[in-house]
Amino acid sequence: MKKIYKKLTPILLFSILFGSSLLAQNSGKTEWFDPNRPATTYCNPINIGYNYTTFNHNRIPESRRSSADPVIITYKGEYYLFATNQAGFFWSKDMSDWNFVYGSFQRQPGDDDQCAPAAWVVNDTLFYVGSTWKRDHPIWKTADPKSGRWTRHVDKAMLPTWDPAIFQDDDKKVYMYYGSSGKLPLVGVEVDYNTWLPKGNQADYAELYKATEVEDIQKVYGQVKEVAILDPSAHGWERFGPNNDMEPAPWGNFIEGAWMTKHNGKYYMQYGAPATEFKGYANGVHVGDNPLGPFTYQKHNPMSYKPGGFVIGAGHGNTFADNYGNYWNTGTCKISIKDRFERRIDMFPAGFDKDDVMYSITAYGDFPIVLPTSERDQTKGASSGWMLLSYKKPVTVSSSEECMEVETHRMDNGGKKVYEKFCYGPENLTDENIQTYWSAKTSNPGEWLQMDLGRQMEINALQINYADHKATQYNKAMDIYYQYKIYMSDDAQNWTLVVDKSKNDKDAPHDYVELTKSIKARYIKMENIHNASGLFAISDFRVFGNGLTAKPKAVASFKVDRNKTDSRNAMISWKKQADAIGYNIYYGITPDKLYNSIMVYGDNSYDFRGLDKGTKYYFTIEPFNENGIGTKNKIIEVK
Repeated sequence: MKKIYKKLTPILLFSILFGSSLLAQNSGKTEWFDPNRPATTYCNPINIGYNYTTFNHNRIPESRRSSADPVIITYKGEYYLFATNQAGFFWSKDMSDWNFVYGSFQRQPGDDDQCAPAAWVVNDTLFYVGSTWKRDHPIWKTADPKSGRWTRHVDKAMLPTWDPAIFQDDDKKVYMYYGSSGKLPLVGVEVDYNTWLPKGNQADYAELYKATEVEDIQKVYGQVKEVAILDPSAHGWERFGPNNDMEPAPWGNFIEGAWMTKHNGKYYMQYGAPATEFKGYANGVHVGDNPLGPFTYQKHNPMSYKPGGFVIGAGHGNTFADNYGNYWNTGTCKISIKDRFERRIDMFPAGFDKDDVMYSITAYGDFPIVLPTSERDQTKGASSGWMLLSYKKPVTVSSSEECMEVETHRMDNGGKKVYEKFCYGPENLTDENIQTYWSAKTSNPGEWLQMDLGRQMEINALQINYADHKATQYNKAMDIYYQYKIYMSDDAQNWTLVVDKSKNDKDAPHDYVELTKSIKARYIKMENIHNASGLFAISDFRVFGNGLTAKPKAVASFKVDRNKTDSRNAMISWKKQADAIGYNIYYGITPDKLYNSIMVYGDNSYDFRGLDKGTKYYFTIEPFNENGIGTKNKIIEVK
């Protein structure tokens, strides 16, 4: 490695490392990093400026960021991302660099802005509506979304739609789908473009327009049709609970997040289940020949599923085609510590195979993924091939917060709030657990972390996942950003400045940095310069590239034991390997459709409760480490 910093006196070294601009360039450009160069990859969670919740949101006083329920659509050749309570939305030219546009519809300081919004291009105009159980809400539209200004297409849309979706068919007819319930189905109806009222005799909707209870609002009236409902007694993944294990479900098994995709003349009715706070939150799909059905449960389900890894959860999103015709599926991933609705957004390669089976590939879905530049086959995903180098690597830090008892608001304990002891030590920086984090004692410039990879490795990218520890920000502010520098070394004494974000002014809480060229190093050091809110705290400091030694050997003793009493469940086991850091389990309905995967770190078994009764499955497994991916095992048939 090129040496920039030699051995210096402590005072001079501190001056250079923690504040000197002698070697830093105003642009932030270094030999390995250029902030103005478009990325070729991205990494989940999507790196947008997630809004902080309003004060005392859900009666929880802690400040925290959150968003969920994403919709990404293309409009005039660019990508627009709408999501829950963001005081606006985001746009991008490349699906990587997202720019915020302020566009709030909040009426009172404690109100939600837009929950689970719907967006769709109708007659070349961008339409937008949020969730509501109330009547008399507007439908907005704009032909210039970057302005942040919207006009009202109608002042009073009478459908009280929660988790809405808008769809315009090729014949220009417009449909609304909606619903979020542990008991009732998702429903849909054709609406009149001019009035946005449901088609048919309005007298048939009189009871709907008067209804005040959710159970009455989401029923079928007039020309409203049932489009999807859960069947957890047959579909294991649709069961409520942290591991699909709460039967009976205390509030029901939730279906929500409607979305419609048309492909090859078929209509794919997408939905999220069973609940946003669980690792098994996934997107399923029913298929029909008409926009209002009837629909049939697709045999390959869930169609987007990510219960393991750093990013956990893939439910309640949408499916869209990029500018090259490739499909992508968006979803909601969980943190669920400060609030069970503490969430982030993810996005995975998706598509329709030769048999028109809808799929989404989440394998290595929280490692760098290659952005599209042309139409391509995505049945194997779009992984960059850069492996995780940072797992369980030792880290030293400038300071650490003390352990404390914290009231958590996750629902993993039978729906009850519990107090848990949380520690904020450096081991949390490399544990691949988005629910834990390290925190320094201050947010001062000069707080730092230093990682030892154990040997020289080739580094291509980094992801810095900030945590909201003792944050004081609520709702949107336009002066939220992070600044830092990253140095690398072979001996922890002579350091090279690799990434300079000392002039950054963009909010990037899951900052993904793709290097312009790889660099070989053993040690990595990050120095805080400016923190957005609260203490300098990071969930995981993730490093990607290649370890430059041997890939792991194939897995031995791989078994899938399907439960004879309840065929929705199976215990998967294998022999743990010293040369592997993790494993990907693949499964599907035929040997050539192993689209779903489960990532497991540091274990030799997985209690899988996401199978469908009456369906034969096929399984395989592969190990991975810093150097690459091992050979897949022979595929196992599981009846």
